[in-house]
Amino acid sequence: MFIDSSQPIPLDDHLCFSLYATSRAIQKLYHDGLSEHDLTYPQYLVLVSLYQYDEVSVKRLGELLSLDSGTLTPLLKRLEREGLLVRNRSKKDERVVKVHLTTEGRNKRQEINDLPETLVEKSGFTKDEWDTLENLSKKLFNNITTK
Repeated sequence: MFIDSSQPIPLDDHLCFSLYATSRAIQKLYHDGLSEHDLTYPQYLVLVSLYQYDEVSVKRLGELLSLDSGTLTPLLKRLEREGLLVRNRSKKDERVVKVHLTTEGRNKRQEINDLPETLVEKSGFTKDEWDTLENLSKKLFNNITTK
């Protein structure tokens, strides 16, 4: 075990706080670039996912983004009102709603393509350090979310 549970852990030694603070800092870094395009961070993630997967069900999109339908549906409605995506019921199963980007949505995704590069540059990490961080982060997420 890495942690001595006989003593309270100082705030700076809490991994959960470090990850939380880092996540907020990344979102703040992205905020300026996103606000120029009238997007929030969650909306950005929707555009990124739909650009990558082309057309997905709302359920699958929620799984990809770790968002429940109560959070995801308002995001999708706003992006649809802005002409960035389209939601359609599946012809095979009307209970399934499919989502895909419009041409305008694809263009908007291209406009904000440099945001991850900004983060990589600011990190000061080497490629190996970046890859290690990404792999460990994914492993941690999978380990704590797998039942």
